[in-house]
Amino acid sequence: MIDFLIKSTLSLVVLLAVYHLALEKEKMHQFNRFYLLFSMLFSFAIPFISIEVIQEVAQHEATQNTISMEGSSVNVLEESTNYWLIAAWSLYGLVALALLFRFILNVSKLNAKTKSNPTIDYKKAKLVLLQEETLPYTFLNSIFINKTDYHHRKIEAELYTHELIHVSQKHTLDILFIETLKVIFWFNPIFVFYKKAIQLNHEFLADEKVVKSHNNVPFYQNLLLSKANANPTYYLASNLNYSVTKKRLIMMTKTTSASRTVLKKLVLIPVLTGLTFLVCVETVAQEKTPSTPKKTIQSESSKDKRRDTYYAGVKIIVKDPNKKILIDKKYEELTLAEKTRYLSYIPSANAKKTPTEKEFQSWKNEKDFAIWFDGKNIPNSKLDHYTTKDIAYFSVSFIYKNARTKQHPQLHQLSLYSPAYFDKNLKDSHLKFSGKKITIILNKKKNTEAINKISNKKDKTQPVRIKTDDQKENKIHNTASVNEKPNFPGGMENFFKFVAANFKIPQTPDDVKLKGKVYVTFIVEVDGSLNDFKILRDIGYGTGEEAVRVLKLSPKWTPGKVNGEAVRTMYSVPITIQSKI
Repeated sequence: MIDFLIKSTLSLVVLLAVYHLALEKEKMHQFNRFYLLFSMLFSFAIPFISIEVIQEVAQHEATQNTISMEGSSVNVLEESTNYWLIAAWSLYGLVALALLFRFILNVSKLNAKTKSNPTIDYKKAKLVLLQEETLPYTFLNSIFINKTDYHHRKIEAELYTHELIHVSQKHTLDILFIETLKVIFWFNPIFVFYKKAIQLNHEFLADEKVVKSHNNVPFYQNLLLSKANANPTYYLASNLNYSVTKKRLIMMTKTTSASRTVLKKLVLIPVLTGLTFLVCVETVAQEKTPSTPKKTIQSESSKDKRRDTYYAGVKIIVKDPNKKILIDKKYEELTLAEKTRYLSYIPSANAKKTPTEKEFQSWKNEKDFAIWFDGKNIPNSKLDHYTTKDIAYFSVSFIYKNARTKQHPQLHQLSLYSPAYFDKNLKDSHLKFSGKKITIILNKKKNTEAINKISNKKDKTQPVRIKTDDQKENKIHNTASVNEKPNFPGGMENFFKFVAANFKIPQTPDDVKLKGKVYVTFIVEVDGSLNDFKILRDIGYGTGEEAVRVLKLSPKWTPGKVNGEAVRTMYSVPITIQSKI
């Protein structure tokens, strides 16, 4: 909406300025009438026109190996009520209703006058005889005049001709159109100036006809001057008493050559072209990329097939940041571009990982390890009831000193999963999405990117932002919706150092220089562990996998909290890579 208002107002201002500078003083009033109406319609349409120009930019080689962590961004997925927005729309609605009531009331008054006073058919119009003193004025096909002046023949023939032009050329419709726009866009003063320009042009049109019909310019000019001090009439009506009498008097004696008229009209071509280019054309920078190796193409084809299998039959709903539905289709109905944009996440298979006996025995040391088994915290002594065969998968994280708690002061945090838990929640979760519907909400900061971290099972270690048929939903929060932000032990500066120290730039052929960004998202779980890593984009040669490997080494974070309760948070981390020459 803001984009529409800015672009349309810019167009309205430019086109009105061109009118005042180049067209208003020229004797081509019919064209000017069309131009003013076209300017408003064009300005309303131009925000919806988009012309993209792709501009390729060359990649520049760097002089040294560097890895830099940019500021992390968090995707907003939780609905919130914007009371300021509600208040603003309420104010807009109240003012618009008041102006609409005023508009309807004035139209009703004019219609009532037509019905309650005697009327006389006059050529193609209808004379409405009023008791009050008034100058002639026109509304639709009715000309309102004073009854006494009419019967005593005090109304000059020039005035009848003037008002008949307003009737025959339907000038009232222009006024009703601009008044409707003023009701809708009451906060934009540009329409006040458009109305003045339109009304003045109406007077030029009527005056031109009077001069041609009666051929007595001095008399008509004196007549206008004698009527100039009368009381104003309804703002919806066309009338003689318009506060630009001087401009009208000058215009009556002005002449414009045909060549000058054509030249003025031709000026509009570069103006409209330039305005369209300024408002509608968007230059999209795109890096020149080397030819893709066959192996990469095959990998992408394989990925498409896995995605088609995983999401087959699932209903996909995509909403913008304001929860307006953009897409509501079955997965099979999506285009390839939509699939790639909104459903780039495809879970990888979790391979079983059994500890060695030495590792298993070391975990019993309660001073070194805090243990979670199938998602539940257990004492170390309970491991005496298990063997290595009871562990199908495990992960170990180092906990920095400032991240340890009184309840868990251990150096390491250990997550263990039983074969039954693994088979039920982890083993086949990458094969087929379990629900029937997925709701994807676009990022408020970058609505060109979709947030589509999707869970397959009910395992709470998986990120979720879907609404299935049973309406079960695990919410993912962002820093704007939490009271306490998630944090790396020792702060984000330590996190950047941690990644830079552990990231190993993959080996590449001598003629290949790596440069670009690797985008990885992950979930900071309620226990502080990092989970569900997803490579949004990389630059090939295993850079994405290396970023995920480093992030998996990360110790547990301090989780985000809402009202003291830990919540799940999604982070999007871009890693910039530059290779040596």
